[in-house]
Amino acid sequence: MRLSKYIYLLILVLAAGAFSHAPAQNRQVLAEAQRITGDQFRVAGRTPRGANVFSVSRPSAAMLSAIDRGLSDLFAVSRRNGYGRKLNYADYTIYIARADRSRDSTGRYSPDIAVGAAQYAGSVYDQGGYIYAAGMVVAFNPCTFVIAEHSTDLQRVSDVVRFEGEHLVLYHNDRNRYSQTADHSRGGGHPILQ
Repeated sequence: MRLSKYIYLLILVLAAGAFSHAPAQNRQVLAEAQRITGDQFRVAGRTPRGANVFSVSRPSAAMLSAIDRGLSDLFAVSRRNGYGRKLNYADYTIYIARADRSRDSTGRYSPDIAVGAAQYAGSVYDQGGYIYAAGMVVAFNPCTFVIAEHSTDLQRVSDVVRFEGEHLVLYHNDRNRYSQTADHSRGGGHPILQ
């Protein structure tokens, strides 16, 4: 009987998987992610390939794999463009926030976060002082961005991870190109790297 309890406990520990070795949070970056989203990130872990993840609720294994696919795509296109810095999974921290909407104005599934309009104020994106964003860079060191929780369309997660990561790769490898593409209110979009 006692042996079966130990086996059961061992199975529970192994089932925790990627979230059994939670990374520590940078307090300043955490505070900025919480300020941007209004969320509390109480769940910590890593993707299967080692990217740090902080979330409002435990992400599915499929969501974590989608994050890794987005980073893999980012690293491949970055190398094709001659960039070599910040191309490791462990370089990245992703905050997964509650979506402030699940559908866009056309009714299409589009979990996004609402952020202050700032330079988008008065533009077609302005929703009355805020805009909806698929993701947003939070910090450059460590390379950190926030995305919304998704329950379906995990290819969108991979795309958003790649696109937010483009800003960070450019920041660390090509400041001129970063400056030209960081602010989408002046035009341009993703993908930046081809």
